[in-house]
Amino acid sequence: MGREGKVFVQGEYAGLVKETDEGYEFAYDPVYLAKEKALPVSLTMPVREEPYRANTLFPFFDGLIPEGWLLAVVERNWKIDGKDRFGLMLASCRDCIGDVHIEA
Repeated sequence: MGREGKVFVQGEYAGLVKETDEGYEFAYDPVYLAKEKALPVSLTMPVREEPYRANTLFPFFDGLIPEGWLLAVVERNWKIDGKDRFGLMLASCRDCIGDVHIEA
């Protein structure tokens, strides 16, 4: 089993993003789906029952990873390879700017 992160929208648990043998998967949690006004994690990933699957990390999640000098700090402090986008996301997106954060 690969690594995974719990995805929160406005502080509410919304689903799970995970690394699989085939690539990546994001699935909304059934309890979250049952909410009358469940918000999507992004406009590119509307709320739905079927999991999203991709060969590369979803652009929305990749976009949460810091850039520039802050990325260098994350790589150095957590000793994460810059090519390990999923690892960078898990390490640095616990306290993101915006509505979404991810907990390892």
